[in-house]
Amino acid sequence: MTFPPGQNITITGAGIISPLGMGWQANERSMAADRTAFRPVDLFDTRELIAKTAGVVNLPAENLFHRISAHKQPYIDRGTRMLLLAVREALAQAGRENMEGIDAMVIGTSAGAMPLGEAYFEHAQHDAGRVPSQLSRAEHYQPQRQMSSIAAEYDWHGPIIIVSNACASGANAIGWAADMIRSGRARRVLAGGYDALARLVFAGFDSLHALAPSGIPRPFDAQRDGLALGEGAAVMLLEAEDARQSPALGEISGYATATDLHHLTQPDPEGKAAIRTMTAACTQAGVSPAQIGYINSHGTGTPFNDVAEAAAIAAWAGEAVGRIPVSSTKSAMGHLLGGAGAVEAVICLMALQGQWLPASLNVREVDPAVRFDLVRQFRRAPLDYALTNSFGFGGTNATLVLQRRSA
Repeated sequence: MTFPPGQNITITGAGIISPLGMGWQANERSMAADRTAFRPVDLFDTRELIAKTAGVVNLPAENLFHRISAHKQPYIDRGTRMLLLAVREALAQAGRENMEGIDAMVIGTSAGAMPLGEAYFEHAQHDAGRVPSQLSRAEHYQPQRQMSSIAAEYDWHGPIIIVSNACASGANAIGWAADMIRSGRARRVLAGGYDALARLVFAGFDSLHALAPSGIPRPFDAQRDGLALGEGAAVMLLEAEDARQSPALGEISGYATATDLHHLTQPDPEGKAAIRTMTAACTQAGVSPAQIGYINSHGTGTPFNDVAEAAAIAAWAGEAVGRIPVSSTKSAMGHLLGGAGAVEAVICLMALQGQWLPASLNVREVDPAVRFDLVRQFRRAPLDYALTNSFGFGGTNATLVLQRRSA
């Protein structure tokens, strides 16, 4: 079945789970207070690692899935539980009790249920005879099985698309969902991203010396020394304008993706692909750089990334660059990997709704490469358009442009 193409892509519900809080209101309060959420990691042993802190989500202890048998509950990982909570909030905000009428689900992730893979390896080494448990770990380790658990919770049987291109996964999932509606392939799509902290991923970033030894990231600071990892999930319910049944919170008005083909883990110093995605996303949205009221930057706090993104923003914005407010919310919650782009898109939606700008925290001396208006404290400001950048390993880049809607 196809639907009329060229529809406005409205957002009628959004859910967000991050180290700053469970849900929209908790996250908004934390950002208004310029709060950070880094603490010592207690999910796995960090004694032999340089970094020892991260943005950790305080998940509720009770079982969140009601349609999964008790003996399968231990195989529901942290990331899947966060995603379910984000889905619940998004549906509730849209006035829905279930997923009836939703045409597809598009979810981005980078690590998936990596802790289950780690457990599989440990048991294979020390207790290889417990085959039934190992089969369950292998089964639930696969991202499609995690998505199936979400679908089963709502007795929903629609198509599921999984996007996994590193730290741009969540943004690309939302962009892909918007394109499905824009092209007439769907009318309602649930889209977002998630990732949970995992020992293997944490150790990998640590071995690259990408993590800040202090545990505190300082995006766009002249003496920044690395990122901090975090975890979380965010989901949006996207609907074609003529199909929506709830008030619109905002719109996805522009999306673009590109690959810079520069290096496996380092960005192109000139940010050429980032320039292309920002330009193309704004062209699709029908706006100029001067009309963008806020940019949620990729802003990891690593020496290479921040300079490349600052250069890209300056080249893209031209003379308007000094008037564009920019911040990195990773400074408060860490880098959520496959969930980052989705969480940051919801933060942009929150900023458009509340008419405020979240801060880039922990900055002591602004890097000379910064030519934009770096937001260093929460501030109130009028804005109609927000842009969010997500860049991933392998050179993948994604940009979303969101537009304010009051009804």
